[in-house]
Amino acid sequence: MLESTRIKTEIPGPKSRALMERRRGAVAAGLGIATPIFAGEAKGALLTDVDDNTFIDFGGGIGVMNVGHADPRVVAAVKEQVEKFTHTCFYVTEYEPYIELAERLNSLVPGDFEKRSFFVNSGAEAVENAVKISRSYTGRPAVLTFENAFHGRTLLAMTLTGKANPYKKSFGPFAPEIYRVPAPYPYRGPSEEEWFAAFERALVNIDVGSVAAAIVEPVSGEGGFIPFPDSCLRQLREFCDEHGILLIADEIQTGFGRTGRMFCVEHSGVVPDLLTTAKSLGGGLPIGGVTGRAEIMDSIHVGGLGTTFGGNPISCAAALAVLEAFEEEDLLSRANAVGERVMGAMREIQAKHPFVGDVRGRGAMMAMELVKDPESRTPDKERTGRIVEAALQHGPLPLTAGQYSNVIRTLMPFVISDEELEEGLSVLARAVDAAA
Repeated sequence: MLESTRIKTEIPGPKSRALMERRRGAVAAGLGIATPIFAGEAKGALLTDVDDNTFIDFGGGIGVMNVGHADPRVVAAVKEQVEKFTHTCFYVTEYEPYIELAERLNSLVPGDFEKRSFFVNSGAEAVENAVKISRSYTGRPAVLTFENAFHGRTLLAMTLTGKANPYKKSFGPFAPEIYRVPAPYPYRGPSEEEWFAAFERALVNIDVGSVAAAIVEPVSGEGGFIPFPDSCLRQLREFCDEHGILLIADEIQTGFGRTGRMFCVEHSGVVPDLLTTAKSLGGGLPIGGVTGRAEIMDSIHVGGLGTTFGGNPISCAAALAVLEAFEEEDLLSRANAVGERVMGAMREIQAKHPFVGDVRGRGAMMAMELVKDPESRTPDKERTGRIVEAALQHGPLPLTAGQYSNVIRTLMPFVISDEELEEGLSVLARAVDAAA
């Protein structure tokens, strides 16, 4: 039986139900709902709802809260900046936090060459601008994107995204000159060894000479937490170099320590031409960015890049505090420790239950894929949903992912305590037991 002293009432509680009723009359119905609760307060790795139920946050606002909720450095930086000014538009009146953040990212992003950065409001906007820059620099129109990809919900980013339902259903026509190619998926194929041959076969129907860029997530996010093997990333880099194609690393979810390095591509030694960031960069405030080779970033005509709110001074101040937290708390080491424990716990669950077909991930970006049986590997979306629902009722806040919505993923803040982590993993294990 699942038990938790953190839950004071049924989920959703009466206040959350009342707010949900108001939501139905005020908010567009197409906006998805992962959990039927309303936040009241959050601190560290704990989130308390309006009904005084406290959850161990295994979702982190979908990978945004790597440094934890209400990190004191972020809170202090935001307060200080708010008292100075909240907005001027960098295009109209510049400010130092934007420049300082660009300097910091230029030094952190892989590559022993001069770099430039540009800030926007979100991950999707970062992706759109990276593609725009690539097309302008190369003079080519086409872009390669991979199976299981998720790059955002705006028109071009949505076109780059792989999963149709719910992200693309009924929203066409989509942007032209986007070509989807196979991605390595060791559990379902192609394997690491088979991938490049499958990739080359797909290229037969593409004019490679018209390709401006290939965009890749070093670990797929919404696609199911599938690591792009290091050897495959190196092959992709060699292919891009051979054909004059720019390599864009989408580090929006994998960046800022999620995989145990500041950026996931560091594991492979691959250096991208452009790298997109967002999510945990702002410690909960909206900001995204593109960082890349200076000659590429500087090739755009003056006025060709711009945004009203991008790189807002409050978000820049928060992002600088996030980078300070990484240094002061050694959060990369903590991310690896958390990831090792989560991997161990998921392996223990898998050993007991054959329907846990695969356990995978990197650093603190871990997931397990559920199937109806290990032979057919038929995705089991229904059992996945039952497990997540059961866990939610007793404290942890896990999320699903994957092309078939049969993957349980974990994105807990790195500041989670050992006790909170063990409690959450224990409840998750019992939820899986109950669904057997």
